[in-house]
This record gives sequence, C-alpha cells and structure tokens, in this order.
Amino acid sequence: MSTDYLVSSLQPLAFDAPPPYTAEQFAALAGDVAMPAAWTDLDAQIRNAIAEERARLNAARGMGGTDAAAWKRPSCGCALYWQNRARAALAEKDPLKRDAAIDRVFWDAAGELTPVASPLSLGALQTYAIRLKIALKRAAISKDGGNTILDHLTDTEKNQQ
Repeated sequence: MSTDYLVSSLQPLAFDAPPPYTAEQFAALAGDVAMPAAWTDLDAQIRNAIAEERARLNAARGMGGTDAAAWKRPSCGCALYWQNRARAALAEKDPLKRDAAIDRVFWDAAGELTPVASPLSLGALQTYAIRLKIALKRAAISKDGGNTILDHLTDTEKNQQ
C-alpha cells in the first residue's frame, strides 16, 4: 500500500479524544514506522529542556537531585521555541494539567515532521505514529487507575511501619 493512500485512509486523531487504533492495530496497518533523525534530535532537545527546568525548580525549592546532566540526551540542534514551550508547560501547578501540557508540546512538535507541501508523505505517517502513541498514553490515564496506585503505595508504606 502506498504511503499517501495509507495516510489518507487513517482515522483522524485528536489530542484529548479516544485513539482510533490500538498500537497493534496501527502496526498491522502501517508496519514499523521508523522515526527520522530530525525527530530523535527534537525529542532529545525537548526532554533536555524538561530535565533542566525540573532541576532548576528543584533547586529553587531546596530539594536535592538538581543535576540535570544525568538526564540529558545528546542532541545537535537548538529548537528554542520547543524548549521554551517545554519549560512553560512545567510552570503549570496542577500535575494532570502539567502532564497534558508536556504531552501537547510533543504532539505539536511531531507536526514538524509533516512537510507543508506533502501532507500525505512519510513525514505525515511519522507524525501520526507519534501522536497515536501520545493519544494511547493519555487514554490510559484515569482517576481510578491513579487512585489504585496511590492506595497501593500508601498500603505498602503502612505495612513497612
């Protein structure tokens, strides 16, 4: 199947909507979608900005573990726009909103892979693959699941005392 036909036949994705495919269904349709070096580098830059901002925030709060170097990944670019968006996302006080803001940065940055002149290209398929992964992650987040994990952690803490 040609890439342009595949891309044009995929169900639409929306950031906070249920994903139209499971990871397995998408793999059956598209196979293994390799990510280009441009995405690997942009992903690393965003993650490095997040690590640096978390280290800065921890230092400002007097918390330990303020060295971001251990979390940084090698990158060769300098996408200040995306780095600033990642830092701004971390300014959100509510943890769920902060996580959504960080996911939104990656979602929007994935759009960089789709050339404006070729909306049905391999880049568009790569963008879709990244965004589907984000949508699947967001769909797995639930209040009940979080409460179950919290209950498990607090029960474990009580049993250790």
